Amino acid sequence: MDTVDSATRARIMASVRGKHTKPELLVRSALHRLGYRYRLHDKKLPGHPDIVFPMYKAIILVNGCFWHGHRCQLGTVPSTRRKFWLEKFERNRERDRRNIRLYRDMGWRVLVVWECALKGTRKLRFEEVVTRMVDWLHSDAEYRQIGGRKRRS
Repeated sequence: MDTVDSATRARIMASVRGKHTKPELLVRSALHRLGYRYRLHDKKLPGHPDIVFPMYKAIILVNGCFWHGHRCQLGTVPSTRRKFWLEKFERNRERDRRNIRLYRDMGWRVLVVWECALKGTRKLRFEEVVTRMVDWLHSDAEYRQIGGRKRRS
């Protein structure tokens, strides 16, 4: 059972942003400070990717761990309506896979920066995230992900 009434839940869910999220703004401002110029949410590309670098034929997707079903400490599944959420996360992951496949088929390189790399107990140093992004931009790597630190065994 939900802890708030349906009108409050609807207002909360409507306030969830799909663009210009805090993690996305962090990544964009760091790259901009370093002199990189890019397009935002290019409507000519499927899924309107977060950050597009035409000069490098590169796309950076800044994904929230919860909404994209990342398997990390931030990618939790709500305890209520569990089946609904699991199905939703799987649909979101399938859409992500399809869009990445389309980008790559169109000749674009793709980097996914996960929210857990930027916040939470397993986040990386921000300078490390920026260094990895810049190194990737100047590489020939077609696909890469940057996530938070793994658990020590």
